[in-house]
Amino acid sequence: MTAVTASISTRRQALRLPAEVTSFVGRRHEVAEVRRLLCASRAVTLTGVGGVGKTRLALRVAADLSRDFRGGVWFVELAGVENPDLIAQVVVESLEIRDQSASPPMDVLLQHLRDRQALVILDNCEHLVQECAVLAETLLRASSGLRILSTSREPLGFVGEQTLSVPPLELPGSDRLPAESLARFDAVRLFTERARAVLPTFEVTADNRDVVTRICRRLDGLPLAIELAAVRLRALSVQQLLDRLDDRFRLLTAGSRAVLPRQRTLRALIDWSHSLCSEQERLMWARVSVFAGGLDLDAAEAVCAGDGITREEVLDLVCGLVDKSILLREEHGSRVRYRLLEIIRQYGLERLAEHGEVETFQRRHRDYYRELAAQARRQLFGPAQVAWFARLRLEHANLHTALEHCFAHREEAEAGLTMAADLLYHWITGLSLGEGRRWLERGLAACPRPDEPRARALWAAGWLAVIQADLPSARAMLRESRAIGERLGLDSVLAYVALYDGMVAMFDGDTERAIACYEEALDRHRATGDPVGTVLALIRLSLAYSFRGDSESAIAVGDECLAVADAHGEGWHKAYMMMALGVDVWRQGDLPRATELETQSLRFNRMVDDSLGAGVNLEVLAWIAAAEGRHERAARLLGALDTVWETLGAPLSGYGHLAHYHDECVRLTRKALGPEAFDAAFEQGCRLSDDEALAYALQEEEQGGGSLPGNGSAAGERAPAATGPAGRAAPGAQAPLTRREMEVARLVAQGLTSKEIAAGLVISQRTVDSHIEHILAKLGFHSRSQIAVWVGEQADTADSLEGGGRPGRGKQGGGP
Repeated sequence: MTAVTASISTRRQALRLPAEVTSFVGRRHEVAEVRRLLCASRAVTLTGVGGVGKTRLALRVAADLSRDFRGGVWFVELAGVENPDLIAQVVVESLEIRDQSASPPMDVLLQHLRDRQALVILDNCEHLVQECAVLAETLLRASSGLRILSTSREPLGFVGEQTLSVPPLELPGSDRLPAESLARFDAVRLFTERARAVLPTFEVTADNRDVVTRICRRLDGLPLAIELAAVRLRALSVQQLLDRLDDRFRLLTAGSRAVLPRQRTLRALIDWSHSLCSEQERLMWARVSVFAGGLDLDAAEAVCAGDGITREEVLDLVCGLVDKSILLREEHGSRVRYRLLEIIRQYGLERLAEHGEVETFQRRHRDYYRELAAQARRQLFGPAQVAWFARLRLEHANLHTALEHCFAHREEAEAGLTMAADLLYHWITGLSLGEGRRWLERGLAACPRPDEPRARALWAAGWLAVIQADLPSARAMLRESRAIGERLGLDSVLAYVALYDGMVAMFDGDTERAIACYEEALDRHRATGDPVGTVLALIRLSLAYSFRGDSESAIAVGDECLAVADAHGEGWHKAYMMMALGVDVWRQGDLPRATELETQSLRFNRMVDDSLGAGVNLEVLAWIAAAEGRHERAARLLGALDTVWETLGAPLSGYGHLAHYHDECVRLTRKALGPEAFDAAFEQGCRLSDDEALAYALQEEEQGGGSLPGNGSAAGERAPAATGPAGRAAPGAQAPLTRREMEVARLVAQGLTSKEIAAGLVISQRTVDSHIEHILAKLGFHSRSQIAVWVGEQADTADSLEGGGRPGRGKQGGGP
């Protein structure tokens, strides 16, 4: 089948950028220049010293241009990639491509991006310059609608690349400027804003203006340096800060002359920040540097405690590092995570190496995530299931690092194989099906001994191969797994092999053999007391019975499956069982009940972003609509599905035996509407965004009294107010905010914190935060600073076009 894979969400105009947790200051000229370069060239690289703000500049430009790229704006973080061979795989993951094929990651990328108008940011390329150059040039040659914006300390050096050296922030040219005039210099503005974050009453006055100016100069206008220094105002006056900077910087005169002065001063500032930490905080800084992509408190306690740090001390040390801006605090739902800037992480790793402890803490890191994977597998079937899915996605980079460590040491290869198998549902429900199979096959190659871990890894890899429709590989792996299971008497292994043998049989069109396999699997899973295997077998057996025309048996095993799932508080398998029952109930003609089953299933699949499950739900809802005589609705759903199955690689991927129902629905709907009306409705469905397609399938827009998304002239766009070129609400457009929201927006523009706004309006801080979330959503913004600009500069539209104009839209309404 076609090797193209992608998430259901990539049909919409995706904006996958890290949220701005602090305000973006200045850079108006640089923003305009980068936009001008992107208009003239398809590849732009931002170069400059570490800490100068290349990434923030790239993110701001990308956010401003997001409406111009129908294929999405995507951020690829390469700082943690140490193996050049993994670059393409990291890009696949960052673009949220559902890797359902057995193709190499580069082939997947080329096929996915071929016809898309997209902007991809490759961040922190300096340690992979040659490999990034090859990747960028290859992708650009294959996709005429692609633009690539890179950040690196040096140019990538390929044909067509335009570079822009990002300078430090603008500094005052005189020490005696009036305090009010200093605000127009970006370096002073940044220092002031960050100082206010720790000292809300801080102001640049006639008394401190010269000291502030000298601090910004000493820091060479480097954003990272300014931010690290400003946090010290929690304990120091601005004069004390300047004095300590002077003392520390004078120690650098013996540094290498081959290194730029700004690099030396930045290193000095990090050294200085390190010296201000307590001995335990320094230890903690070094130890958390083994984490990739962030960590939570549980991980910090498990990996970093011991040898000088007690478990009880970890929380205080983490808080101390957050206060010192060494760790950045981020909220992900109900969990708080911490992240290190890469330059801070690399510094910590150097310190860890000086102590000779890199291997020790990498091993602790590996052991923690190996146990996390095992724990996730044990708790897979139950009320914590969805939370585990979300947690493993957040930990993907750390899981990757732990697996790399396992396979880098021959004696740990079996642990890596077991871990890869434990993560089976992570590979399936996440964005990494192909990666999961590659980890399993790497482990299988390193662990040839015919034992239970190999047998389990074989059937796990076999299932992934079945989903990818790589049946020859699936048969071979399942055959070997069965042989090991029979030799060692492993009933659990034999149960799963029978289950996946049944899936292969359904692919082959042998329904009777499939049913025999499923029944064998069900008997074995019941005997071993495995609820996961039991419900998997019941789901597939119900589908097979229904396909054979045995509705009574299909519903009986379906009801049993739902009872098992409910007894364990499980949702994901239950959603698939409701989908399967919906198919049979639809075949019997009970359309209201079929609709109820499919919509319940779809709501769950939407919650966990399961594109395959949601796609099958949409299929059945289209068939139901056709059976009800709602042919226009059926055609729209079929149009939405056309993109779903294109991105997943095949119609009803993994459920190909149902494809004839799809074909029959298309035939009957086209006949009922006529070719012209069918094509029009089908095209409307194709234009629906992801959220709109799911809302339409669930009939939410009808319940809410709204019109069908996509019926307007700009289908798929949902802007509450007219917007300007930079993504702001357009000048003169009626504000889409309520009176209270406008009141809060004005206070945000004045620089007040949520706490201060709450006190002034006599409402709770939570209410203020809720208002701000609504404001950001309505205006399409992602930071408080954008709200301030919108409030204060609604008449300012020139900025978006002064730098030579943004890339123009094509005939299809989007992209350069």
